Amino acid sequence: MVFKDKVIWITGASSGIGEHLAYALAEQGAKLILSSRNEKELNRVKHNCHTTNEILVLPLDVSDFESLPKKTAQAVAHFGVIHILINNAGVSQRALAADTRFEVDQTIIHVNYLGQVALTKSVLPYMLAQGFGHLVVISSVTGKLGLPYRSAYAASKHALHGYFDALRLELAEVPIPVTIICPGYVHTNVTINALQGDGSRYNRVAATNRQGMDPTLFARKVLRAIAARRREVLIGGRELLAVYAKRFWPWFLYMVLRRMDFSSARRGR
Repeated sequence: MVFKDKVIWITGASSGIGEHLAYALAEQGAKLILSSRNEKELNRVKHNCHTTNEILVLPLDVSDFESLPKKTAQAVAHFGVIHILINNAGVSQRALAADTRFEVDQTIIHVNYLGQVALTKSVLPYMLAQGFGHLVVISSVTGKLGLPYRSAYAASKHALHGYFDALRLELAEVPIPVTIICPGYVHTNVTINALQGDGSRYNRVAATNRQGMDPTLFARKVLRAIAARRREVLIGGRELLAVYAKRFWPWFLYMVLRRMDFSSARRGR
């Protein structure tokens, strides 16, 4: 198997996409580093992996930038190598821009963008020294277009594309590929922890996520993209059509989105 005995570090591994990536990789015999802020949930995921391969639970907060070099050193000291880093940690948003405190915008940017950059900067020197590696970023369809109630979230995902597109070119002569994954709607509880304008949790699963792609299927598609060293891949359903409309018919997409009722999605219906 492609991932057998590979050391793979997954952030945001305590739930949602990260959790299901952990299960899919464990099935293929990977050695895992599971990170998020919630150590209890990380241990649950580790227990549910049902693998004889070693799994390191390494709690961290990607927005605590100064702690990341030490966490990276711990990961490298434990396994001796990191083959793949999957930057998956993130927080969603459900609030109008005008109703969102600036501190909430900052939190979203720190977690979704700067945290991924900070951890990558900690891991990259080790990959360069060992002469191989693979950087994976879980972005979003909103990294390609902006939607109401997602202003800071969309900005953070757009920033990921700019940064990692540039980094990919910088690493073109080194065997360290960069893969950006753009999920559409996936059936996870990501919106439960989404931030509202005052910083409180949204605390509901949005209907679009309840109707989204099965996370086990999504994880398998992600693994295929990583194995193929794809530069960028969109994974989802009909919502992906919006990305192509944005590219070729932006005026049409604008008119369609203006007529959609995003307020119902905000209320969890």
